[in-house]
Amino acid sequence: MKQITCGFIGLGLIGGSIAKALKEKRNNITVHACDKNQDTLLLAKKEGIADSISPLPDETLAECDILFLCAPVSHNDENLRQIAAFLPKDCILTDVGSVKTGIHRQVSALGLEHLFIGGHPMAGSERCGYANSKAQLLENAYYILTPTSSVSDEKLQLYRELVSSMGALPLVLPFDTHDYVTAAVSHLPHVIASSLVNYVKDSDSKEGIMKMIAAGGFKDITRIASSSPDMWQQICLSNRENISALLGGYIDTLQTIRQQIDESAKAEIYGFFDSARRYRDSFIEASSGPIKKVFSIQIDIADEPGALAAIATILALNGISIKNIGIAHNRELEEGVLGIEFYEEKSMQNATSILSGKGYAIHEKK
Repeated sequence: MKQITCGFIGLGLIGGSIAKALKEKRNNITVHACDKNQDTLLLAKKEGIADSISPLPDETLAECDILFLCAPVSHNDENLRQIAAFLPKDCILTDVGSVKTGIHRQVSALGLEHLFIGGHPMAGSERCGYANSKAQLLENAYYILTPTSSVSDEKLQLYRELVSSMGALPLVLPFDTHDYVTAAVSHLPHVIASSLVNYVKDSDSKEGIMKMIAAGGFKDITRIASSSPDMWQQICLSNRENISALLGGYIDTLQTIRQQIDESAKAEIYGFFDSARRYRDSFIEASSGPIKKVFSIQIDIADEPGALAAIATILALNGISIKNIGIAHNRELEEGVLGIEFYEEKSMQNATSILSGKGYAIHEKK
């Protein structure tokens, strides 16, 4: 199998996760990492993820078969200009940004269209940085590819195979279609979640009663409001036309349901919630895409010392890794008082079987 050298400009959450997935899934990958954060580079080298490192793009990039632009979108202009002198004539140039129109225009202006395949792994976390990256982040996630019309079929096929080997699901789309679709299913939800959190903050009492009793439902739909404000500022500015248009349509739907509530329109109100329920339930089983299936369970346990530790010990002794664990202090919409989230479905199934066998009441969370 031919050795493939991958260069990374930026090694944060996404760049680090891609590099880790490639190193874990394939034995023919060499990684050269560029990042301004020296601690990140040293950690990647220590972990065996980066074979060579440098704080800035240099002539080492001339050896790359695939070059990933993984720095913040606002740095793409500068980074593209810096690497132009080092780009091999037949490499694949790609990025990981969640907005594609801007990068496609920049690549076109620099005459690099024959090398460029835009990339967007539809995966992420509220946490950022290389320290939080992991190979599993990409598993069963859609990885959207937006090739230019000048890229060869051979390059596109090579990149599709590389994405598949990471455990992700490659999906080819025109870049403008990508930006509209992601504005609807990713960007708009972040705006809505953040606006809801801000509204509750501004509406809360001096005693913070709303914050105190905020329960499962509120926390579930506003979880993504904990994401990086720097990143979401850039996304809103980069994809403002699509986000604004969709936000206008969403505001219209809110005005409609508000009118139906004001008029006590029973049938219409029921239809509003029933339509949403049926559509949402239709993709609960899809473990890929921006609305990812959460592999978690709720467990009924006694509120007494050692109860949580006992379950954690049982899972550890059976080699089951836990992604997150916590007590639900407010049980609205929660069937169990202890929530455990796993990295994969198999771990969730094994945990359910083992804990059920020991007499615990288990509730799968959808």
